[in-house]
Amino acid sequence: MGRLLSDAPRARRLSPLLAPLLSLLAAATGGPAAADIPLVHVITIDGAINPVASEYIREAIARAEEEGAAAVVLELDTPGGLYKSTHVIAKAILAADVPFITFVYPAGSTATSAGVFVTYAAHVAAMHPATSIGAASPVNLGGAPPDSVMSRKAENDAVAFIRSLAERHGRNAEWAEQAVRRAVSATADSARARGVVDLVAPSLDSLLAAVDGRSVRLERRTVVLATAGARIERVGMNWRFRILDYVSDPNIAYVLFTLGMLGLLLELYNPGAVLPGVAGAISLILAFYGLHTLPLNYAGLLLILVAIILFILEVKVPSYGVLTIGGVIAMFMGSLMLIDIDPALEGDFLRIRLAVILPAVATTAAFFLFVVTKGILAQRQRPMTGLPALIGMRGIARSEIRPGHAGRVLVHGELWTAEASEPIATGDEVRVLSGTGLTLRVAAAGGSPPAGSGRERG
Repeated sequence: MGRLLSDAPRARRLSPLLAPLLSLLAAATGGPAAADIPLVHVITIDGAINPVASEYIREAIARAEEEGAAAVVLELDTPGGLYKSTHVIAKAILAADVPFITFVYPAGSTATSAGVFVTYAAHVAAMHPATSIGAASPVNLGGAPPDSVMSRKAENDAVAFIRSLAERHGRNAEWAEQAVRRAVSATADSARARGVVDLVAPSLDSLLAAVDGRSVRLERRTVVLATAGARIERVGMNWRFRILDYVSDPNIAYVLFTLGMLGLLLELYNPGAVLPGVAGAISLILAFYGLHTLPLNYAGLLLILVAIILFILEVKVPSYGVLTIGGVIAMFMGSLMLIDIDPALEGDFLRIRLAVILPAVATTAAFFLFVVTKGILAQRQRPMTGLPALIGMRGIARSEIRPGHAGRVLVHGELWTAEASEPIATGDEVRVLSGTGLTLRVAAAGGSPPAGSGRERG
């Protein structure tokens, strides 16, 4: 008995070391320590809501359903996005067979415009204390005036959509409508007090602890959240999503479009170069993907195409720079107009920055001016091959040449049959005036060429 009591302190000293080993053993054997811990998938949207974001969220929901996750948490920080992509995300959330939690996080984040719709679509809506939500007025994508029928139609559709989301989850439908019609916003505490969101939490762990035990109604069933102490697995964008999201940035898409255009034109001016054509084609394809996700103004796109035509004509038509100046103006104005948004409602996050437009226009203009300059110099250069290259060259008469009787001359190391309108003795220096077939017309180098015989070169 005394021996057992003396071993007790040693057992207590070893227990902290044995506990982790026992936990690992239980996890490896599929014991309760591993199976009973709920799994929560965490995804992040930090930027505009676009087709890439919608596909990313849809795949994350599908993966969570396959792996039996207890919930999906979306950490959201967005200035807004495209209405169509927002619709896709909301439909995916409403049809999900796993609870979806939107968490406006971290501090300083905002759920603006499209972010309001995503937050309202979630089964649970939460915010960090130092965040905001609101300003959900629809973007004027078609260029119509704010009071036009099309604008009112888009606004009413957005109101009906967000009210349906609010009524489904028991949130403040009146505030949601004002967020669309009047672009109102709210802080986290104000949003919680008005029933816009369900709770305010300072961290992800506190959020999971707060929603634990909450009943959530899904499309086909009702579940009780079991998220306290959950194992968190962050599901980030894979390389494919990252690339597509990168090229969906309007500034990147615009740069790719410019590089693609220059690459293809360089290939056309230098057939067989291969690399400019391949790089240009790839850049244009990526640019078209990025641009098709954005609200384009076709007038701006048309102006850019007109600029390209003017640049090409400058190479063909000697306009002394007039076409190039017109091309620069058309490309600059088209670039400013290319993305069709209403900054008063949505801000400038979808607009191409001036710091990107100016270098792109300058580079394009410099490229075409370089091509024009090289083309003019090439036209003024003396031919280097063939019969035209011999015009103006000097040679030596290898035999006597008389009017009506051809002789031989040595020009550029080659013997040619030559004719002349004046006698030329053997060994005299001659100058090539013109040529037909394999016969040159020459004159004595010291004399003046006959009228209409050609222009002296040499």
